Formats: sequence, structure tokens, C-alpha cells
Amino acid sequence: MGFPENVLAKGEKVERDLHPHWLTVVVPTILGLLLAAACISIARVTPDDETGNRIQWVAVAVLVLVAIPAVVVPYQRWRTTHYVITSHRVMVRRGILTKNGKDITLSKITDVSFQQTVLDRLIRSGSLHIESAGDSPDENLANIPRSNEVQQLINRLIDEDDLRRAHGRGTPDEPGADPAHAAAEDGSAEDGSAEDTTAIPRQRSDRSDRSDRPELAEEQRRPRDLGDGSNQPL
Repeated sequence: MGFPENVLAKGEKVERDLHPHWLTVVVPTILGLLLAAACISIARVTPDDETGNRIQWVAVAVLVLVAIPAVVVPYQRWRTTHYVITSHRVMVRRGILTKNGKDITLSKITDVSFQQTVLDRLIRSGSLHIESAGDSPDENLANIPRSNEVQQLINRLIDEDDLRRAHGRGTPDEPGADPAHAAAEDGSAEDGSAEDTTAIPRQRSDRSDRSDRPELAEEQRRPRDLGDGSNQPL
């Protein structure tokens, strides 16, 4: 059963949808086959009469009671456990009757490590340990198929998520910058240059007005008074 994509956000893409390794249900599957074989054997060896039929029903009831916790429950637990890795987060869903889940956004993941035993290396499985920032506890994902590849995938998605967030809050020269901020800076620069250019002509106009103004009578006599030595005080 695939993971329902209606829980995904806009633009979010599923990169990997995993169940625990299929070897986790090998033992329950073998046990189920043995129980079925035992039921068939009992049906063959018991006589076809009232007593034999009663023995058969009792044997089937016992085998079913054994098969539910030993076969059905492990298989349903494997089937309903999802490890979903998307372009924005890591989602974990577990539970048969009582569902529980956890979402770890890529921006909060601080470390991803995997561990493999000798048997895990033979069957290409392993466990993932995801450390996240904040008060939420770390997450351990057991029996992950190709755990080393999944670790590299999560690390790559974290790097891509960091780049996407960095472009979203870039500087004015970078893509994604706020154009209003850049326009405000350009406008302030234009206003300052306008003030400087208008100040200079104003000073020049003052000097030109002063040069064009007619001389007063005192100013006209002053050069002659200064040139005539008889008017100088003794």
C-alpha cells in the first residue's frame, strides 16, 4: 500500500517510501506456513465422524489463536509502518489500530547516522539514527533497506533544502532578494545626489546676483577715498 500523497504540502515530492526490510516478516511467514500445514495434517489423520470433526474444529481454533499474534500482527505491523522521505521532511507512520506518527523537517535535522551488523550487511539492511534540534527526542528507524543509501539521500536533501532557504532570503544582488529594499536604497541615493546638485547652482546664483547688483554710493566713493591721500587721517 503506497503512502497517501494527500498529506503532502504544495511542491513537496516523495523521494522514498519504505517499509521495514522484508526479512522482518520471514519468520512469521514460515510460522504461518507451518501452522497451515499442521491444520491440514490434523484434518487428514482425524476420522471423518463426529469426534473427528470436533477435533478438527478445536485444532483450527487453536491454530488461529496462535496465528493471530504470531503471524497476522507482525505482518500488519510491517505493512502499516512507513518511512517516507520527501523533499521537505522525514515522516514516520506506525500502528495497526492505534496510529502514531512523527514528522521531522529537514531544517531541524542535525545529524543522520546508520549502523549495520554483520547480518545487516549481508541482507543490505541497517538502522538509521536521526538527531533533531529542539525538545523532540531523536528518532531510530530500524530495519531500513539499504540504510547507507538512505542516509546519503537524507544528507543530500538537507543540503538542497539549505540552498533553497538561502536563496529565499538572499541579498539585493542575489536571486530572491526584496526588490522594494533595493528600490528604496536607489531612491535614497537619487535624493542625496539631487540635493548635492541643487546646492551648487544655488551658491553660484548667489555670487552671480551679487556681481550683477548695482554698487551703492558708499562703495562707489570708497575706491576714490582710498586712492586720495588727503582724506587719510594724519
